[in-house]
Amino acid sequence: MDRFLSIEAFVRVAQTQSFAEAARQLRLSRAVVTTRVQQLEEVLGDALFHRTTRTVRLSEMGQAFYRDCLELVTRTNDLVDQMREVRGTPAGLLRVHALTGFMLGHAASLLREFQERYPDIVLDLFVSDAVIDPVKQGFDVALQIFKPVSDELVSRRLFPVRRVFCASSEYLLKHGSPRMPRDLFGHRLGLYSGYPTRDRWTFHRTGEDSVTLDLKPVLMSNSVHLLRDYVCEHAGIVCLPTLVAAEGICSGRLRIVLPDYQLSAFWLSAVYARTLRGAFKLRLFIESLGASFSGGEPPWDKALIEQGLIPPQLLED
Repeated sequence: MDRFLSIEAFVRVAQTQSFAEAARQLRLSRAVVTTRVQQLEEVLGDALFHRTTRTVRLSEMGQAFYRDCLELVTRTNDLVDQMREVRGTPAGLLRVHALTGFMLGHAASLLREFQERYPDIVLDLFVSDAVIDPVKQGFDVALQIFKPVSDELVSRRLFPVRRVFCASSEYLLKHGSPRMPRDLFGHRLGLYSGYPTRDRWTFHRTGEDSVTLDLKPVLMSNSVHLLRDYVCEHAGIVCLPTLVAAEGICSGRLRIVLPDYQLSAFWLSAVYARTLRGAFKLRLFIESLGASFSGGEPPWDKALIEQGLIPPQLLED
């Protein structure tokens, strides 16, 4: 067991490139993690890392040792999970990196239901819009709208993320409503900075050629919630995912701009390591999320579709 704990500590330091972060993730002191790695180095007779005050990177020995150690730790954890599955008592820590727009306002009830079903699974949930490699950063799964960043990762789609331009009635009454995409150039725009297309936007309208524009925002942010607050202050026109904008649109506080034009949608997916495909806790978590959205449209989009505010067809990116 001592040898395995040392190997586990080595793998986590290699993934995070930080003794301090590895210690945080393992819920240990930095001194304990350092000691375990040093014990492993003493057994091997060579250094596993090159350390400086700012960086930690694998040595030649560490690079040769890492992949086999990762497979060992993964397989060992899988075996433990399988035994718990046989006993029907899944337990342990599951580290999740999740998109802010989804987690704030939509995920609490899903988390409650999951934990009521599996009370011995502890969720360590980190909320951020950053695109990450969950393996390198020590997460079991990342819930994000972008494709996996490496071939070592796989993804499972959960639900589509539609986007709309919207504004408050007060703003549109004062500044007018755009009728064509090019009319957006005459307005203050707030845009999400994390989309891969950056400032390049393509508008689709049935029976017409698509229109692609390079829009120039006066406000860029990696927070869709800040953009929502901005538009609710009658400050301009913003593009929001419907999972954030739907409540304001249905209540009448916000109005969809250019309703005849459609933007492509992304997918929120669960991204995780190929080697973790069969991991018991992870499988239960992803299946629980998938079941919540297996009935078709997510509830926020369904409400907008029923009111005729967005088209039912999905235009995928």
